Amino acid sequence: MVIFTGPDAYITPTWYPSKQEHGKVVPTWNYVAVHAYGTVRFIDDRNFLMQHLETLTDQHEASHEHPWAMHDAPQDYLEALARAVIGVEIEITRLEGKWKMSQNRPADDVDGVIEGLSTSSSEVARAVADEVVSRKKLRRH
Repeated sequence: MVIFTGPDAYITPTWYPSKQEHGKVVPTWNYVAVHAYGTVRFIDDRNFLMQHLETLTDQHEASHEHPWAMHDAPQDYLEALARAVIGVEIEITRLEGKWKMSQNRPADDVDGVIEGLSTSSSEVARAVADEVVSRKKLRRH
């Protein structure tokens, strides 16, 4: 199993209006994750890895005004770095999406979480707020 994580954030009970009502609240964590199950294969073929790294680099650099390319660095330097890279391929047999986005809380508490996370200085916390909003919209339908 390999776990891929998305945005996650600490949730303080001070954001819950229900804290004032009955006090039966505790801190928690909101998160998004995908569990991928399957067969793993490790790849140490240098030619394959260099081509794969070049393809990945080209994809991620494509939107830059002056994209960096693998040939911008000395070949011996790249080869030295590539010796530390091990390719991993997963033949996925099962995927499980997991999320906890305050879906177990009353609507007022969810709104408090959204407000608290939305005003955070953390970009990741604000991304969690966006996910809580998305989940809230799904609950209505």
